Amino acid sequence: MSCIYAAGDPAIAHSAGAAACGPHPRLVLATTILASGLAFVDGSVVNVALPTIAQSLNADAAALQWVVNSYLLPLSALLLLGGAAGDHFGRRRLLVAGTAVFALASLACALAPALPALLAARLVQGIGAAMLMPNSLAILGQTFSGASKGRAIGIWAATGAAMGAIGPVIGGWLIDLGSWRAIFLLNLPPACAAIILAWRFVPQDPHGSAYPLDTRGGILATAGLAALTWALTVGSSTRGWTLGALIAVGMAVLLLAWFLRNEARLGAKAMMPLALFGSKSFVGLTIFTLLLYGALGALLVLLPYVLIKGAAYSGIAAGAALLPLPLILTVSSPAAGALAARIGARIPLSVGPLVVAAGFMLALRINPSTDYWTGVLPMILVIALGMSAAVAPLTTAVLTSVDAAHTGSASGFNSAVARTGGLVATALLGSVLAAEGHLLLVAFHVAMGISAATCVAASLSAFTLLARDTHS
Repeated sequence: MSCIYAAGDPAIAHSAGAAACGPHPRLVLATTILASGLAFVDGSVVNVALPTIAQSLNADAAALQWVVNSYLLPLSALLLLGGAAGDHFGRRRLLVAGTAVFALASLACALAPALPALLAARLVQGIGAAMLMPNSLAILGQTFSGASKGRAIGIWAATGAAMGAIGPVIGGWLIDLGSWRAIFLLNLPPACAAIILAWRFVPQDPHGSAYPLDTRGGILATAGLAALTWALTVGSSTRGWTLGALIAVGMAVLLLAWFLRNEARLGAKAMMPLALFGSKSFVGLTIFTLLLYGALGALLVLLPYVLIKGAAYSGIAAGAALLPLPLILTVSSPAAGALAARIGARIPLSVGPLVVAAGFMLALRINPSTDYWTGVLPMILVIALGMSAAVAPLTTAVLTSVDAAHTGSASGFNSAVARTGGLVATALLGSVLAAEGHLLLVAFHVAMGISAATCVAASLSAFTLLARDTHS
């Protein structure tokens, strides 16, 4: 459910510098909402379709993991490069190109005759999302200034959360009607509208960046994460840690080390400037983000799957199960941000994950006969409250953990790390997705217990590494 990232994404708070409003600011806002909404909806609705896709395409657990991760992989690895490409070639141009790529890939997903074609189309979807997401935010930042910029970002985040929340419900309804392919066709009308509005009302960028693109860094990051994801997917499956999986781990280490060397050589021109990690607080926030959003990513994949496969929920019921989570985040995040402004981010970021961990422990009550209102909803409410205490303070903490010259890089990198957390978590879910019957619930409970422990570790990283005087 990518709308959750929208509610507290550091990149939203630092989406380009303030500028004078253009001639059609409301239509520009509508354009950015439609474009980025594609990624929000697609990041949530596919999770509800996993059981149906498995049956339709005869997909095993590893294949289902890749249905999710073939999208998350390029989005995680290329998000920073997509923003840099917008600075270099023009943000409007990248927004239109990314939206068109996403739309064509969505159509390819809907028409995929077999699993390999679906995975390839999902990969292209992720590339399109990495192009359109950072540039939709940058366009929003350059169109509005002052108080109007804050209101526009609030509308953007709230609308994105609403789209991401409603998407799984509509997707579940379509799945119940017998068509998982239709969930991808949902992307086409808003994509076409976003492209038309962008060409008509978004001003062209006056000039591009003088810096060359860090293309090598993008390729190395993608290849390294792909090797790591493949190794974790195989290792978590029934095949276990085969020789091929261990070799892939070695390849991932080498590729990611090469990536770091490349970034060090490029210095400030790198897609991930290593100067960011000179801040102890930023290191703590990076660990915090990876752990907390990794646990959340596991929940977003597993809960609809388990409710459908293990508790006989309909598609629409499973899609609606998570609905309170983004709604509560949208309503309560402003209050959490205001609290962090008064007392600093360290306490909310330490306490919030502990509340989320308590919510994960409530998931141990879910069984094949669990009633939603007494068994599932309490867990969702507790997790939502804990996440609400964390996501908005995380935004301010990231932006204040580095100097002013690196706030844009820091916010974009933290957004990419959040998605990488979901990528890694999904790669580790093979044993759960492969289980059947009673064993599915047992494996789900184990995964929720591990997720709770991960949230506790996130709390410790914030408590020990964040500066005591961190204030927004």
